Amino acid sequence: MILSLDTNIYSAFKNGNEKIRDILENADEILVSVTVLGELYSGFQIGSLTEKNLTELDAFLSKPGVSIININKGISFRYGFITKKLRKHGTPIPTNDIWIAATAMETGSILLSKDKHFKVVPGLMVLDF
Repeated sequence: MILSLDTNIYSAFKNGNEKIRDILENADEILVSVTVLGELYSGFQIGSLTEKNLTELDAFLSKPGVSIININKGISFRYGFITKKLRKHGTPIPTNDIWIAATAMETGSILLSKDKHFKVVPGLMVLDF
């Protein structure tokens, strides 16, 4: 199973959520979008444990089976498609979350998130907590 992580899932994992830890340990591959990285780095800079958080994230990202996914043409196309569909249905979600959803869809992965609004994204496979 290939999983994409939302920012809140990484945070819950680092805070000791055992259910999330078990799911991640059993994944074939874990994908982290650059959008999620940006959100994490932003939070780290605002917080008081910047260096500790950066070191722990680097260790996580260097584990076998964990990959960073950059935005590409396919992801960008899906971003446009998702934005159009959400506007048409009157169900907007935050811009960064559209990028996160587009990344998961383009990679064919299941998005793990605590955000319920991902359920309105047509075609997105999401496992929420």
